[in-house]
Amino acid sequence: MATVEVPGQQRVVVKEMSWDPITRIVGSLGIHTEIDFTNQQVLRCWSTSMIFRGFDIFMKGIDPRDAHFITSRICGICGDNHCTCSCLNQNMAYSVKPPKLGDYAFNLAESADFMFDHAIYNDCMANVDYSEQMVKETNPGVLAKAERTRAPHSDVHGYRTIADIMRALNAFTGDFYLETLQVARYTREMYCLFGGRHTHPSTILPGGCSADITHQTLTDYYVRLMRYVDYCKRSIPMHDDLYDFFYAALPGYEQVGYRDTDLICWGCFDDPDYVDYDYRHMTEWGRRRYVTPGLVFKGELITTDLVEINLAIRILLGSSYFDDWTNEETFVSRDPLGNAVDKRHPWNKVTLPKPQARDFTDKYSWVASPRMLDRRDGSFVASDTGGGPFARQWVTAKAGLVDFGYLKATGHSLQMLLPKTGFMPEMELEWRIPQWSNAIERQRARSYHQAYSALVGLHCLEKALEEVRAGRTKSWAEFTVPEETISVGFHEAARGVLSHHMVIREGKIANYQPYPPTPWNANPRDTHGTPGPYEDAVQNSPIFEENGPERFKGIDVMRAVHSFDPCLPCGVHMYGGTGKVRKVVHTPTGMA
Repeated sequence: MATVEVPGQQRVVVKEMSWDPITRIVGSLGIHTEIDFTNQQVLRCWSTSMIFRGFDIFMKGIDPRDAHFITSRICGICGDNHCTCSCLNQNMAYSVKPPKLGDYAFNLAESADFMFDHAIYNDCMANVDYSEQMVKETNPGVLAKAERTRAPHSDVHGYRTIADIMRALNAFTGDFYLETLQVARYTREMYCLFGGRHTHPSTILPGGCSADITHQTLTDYYVRLMRYVDYCKRSIPMHDDLYDFFYAALPGYEQVGYRDTDLICWGCFDDPDYVDYDYRHMTEWGRRRYVTPGLVFKGELITTDLVEINLAIRILLGSSYFDDWTNEETFVSRDPLGNAVDKRHPWNKVTLPKPQARDFTDKYSWVASPRMLDRRDGSFVASDTGGGPFARQWVTAKAGLVDFGYLKATGHSLQMLLPKTGFMPEMELEWRIPQWSNAIERQRARSYHQAYSALVGLHCLEKALEEVRAGRTKSWAEFTVPEETISVGFHEAARGVLSHHMVIREGKIANYQPYPPTPWNANPRDTHGTPGPYEDAVQNSPIFEENGPERFKGIDVMRAVHSFDPCLPCGVHMYGGTGKVRKVVHTPTGMA
C-alpha cells in the first residue's frame, strides 16, 4: 500500500495485523495489532487467550497430597515446575522439612530443567527470529551487513562473521540449532536422575525426593553438567556478538519490546541450611535463596521480602471472561503473621468463568490481570517476569545477597566463574544490569542464565556429594496433613514467577490458586485500562522490517513477544492476508 502525498498533508494508513494462534503444547496466545505503516510503528496491541481449563476449580475438595500430581498436568512443558512449587506449598502446609539431600535434589532437578529450557527455547525457538533465513526474508540489508561484519568472539565460538552465526541458527539445518537439540536430550536426562520422569515427575514429593540418590547418580549428573558448561562457554559469547550487532546495524532497536523496568521475581533454589518452609520465617529464608526474590518498580528494587511481596499480589479483572468474586466467601483475612490479606489476593480468589464473544472494546481473554500493589501511591503495576532470566538476574544482581563461590552478585552485576572443562579452559563472565528492559536484553539474559543455572547445579551437586559421602542418604521426611491451614509455594518456572496458594479445611483443599508466569505477562487490560506486559511491550514499538504491508512478516512484533518466552511458542500463523484497512487519517504532521 503506497503512501499518497497531498500538499500539506500525509495519508496515514493504519492496518490490523493479527498472529493467532501463537501455539504451544497447551493453551493458546493471540497477538492482535494496529500498525501505522507510514510511520513504521505499532499503535495498539491486544493479547488474547481463548482456552479455559479451570484447574483452580476442580482442585477443590481433593486430598492435598494429590496436588503436585494434578498440578503438574497444568503444563506439558513446565509440569515439573508446577510439581515442585506444589511440593514447596505442601511443605509449608504440613510443616515438614526435608533432609538436606532432599532439598538439594529439588535444586539439582530444577536447575537441570532451566538448563534444558533456556537452551532449547533460545536457539530452537526464539533465536530463529534472528537466523539467516528469517533476516533474509525481513531485513536483507541487515544480512548483507552481517556478511561483512566479523564476530568479535569468533576465536571462542568458531563463527567468523555475524552471518555465520545467523546461519548456525537456521531452523532444522543450522549446526548450533542441531547441537542444541542434543543438549536438550542430555539435560532432560539430568532432570530425570532426580525427578524420575519429565514433564510429570514421579519422585518429587512433599517432604523431599524419593529417588535413590547415590554416588553414581551424582556422577551421572556431573558428567552431563560439565558437557553443558562447555556449551555455555561458546553459546554466551556467540549471543553477545549477535545481539550487539543488531544494536549497531539497526539504530534505535533498543525500543523494540521496550517497557518500563517493572519486574517480579519470587526467587528459587532454597539453601537447605536456612529454609524451614515456615511462613513466619519466609522473609529470612527467602533472602537466602540462590536466586533472590524481589519487586522492582520503574527500575528501583523495592523489596526482597517474600512476605511483603506475597501481600502485594492482587488479581484484577477488566477484560477477562470472569465474574467478580467480591461477594463470595473470604477464605483468608490474616496471614500467619497477622497481616491483613486483601479480597483480591490469590488466597481469596474465586474463579467464576463467564464465557462470551471476544470484543476488543470489552472482554477478550481468559487470562485474568494479576498486578502488584505499589503501596507508595496505591497504584496497581502490570509487572512482568522479563521472560524469567531477565528479572531473576536483575533482582539478584541488584540485591547483592548471593555469593556461593562460582557466582557473586555485586549490586550492579553478576560475576560467574565457569570451571575448566574437558575442551575449554576456565572462563569468567559478567552480566551487568542493562540500561533497558527490551526484547534483546531479555534474550541476552536468557543466554547468561544458562551459565547461572549450571553454576547453581554445580554448587548443589558438590553439597549433595558431601551428604552422600557422610552417609546422610535419606532424602525424604514423613508428614501429616492438618485439618485446617493456609500455605503458599513460591518458585520460578523457566519463564518467570510461579506461585501456588492453598487453603485446607477439614483435611481437603478448599481453595487452590496456581499463578504461572504467562498470566503475569500475557494478561489483557485491567479494570483501570492498564495494558498487560505483552501489550505494553508491543504497543509503540518501532517497525524495522524492510517489507511493506503486502509482504509483512511482523518479525519485530514476534521478537518482542518471543523475548518473554510465552510458554514455548512452537508455531506462528498469521491471518488476514495483506491486512484490513482500519482507518485512514489525514494530518499535516503525519503523526510524526
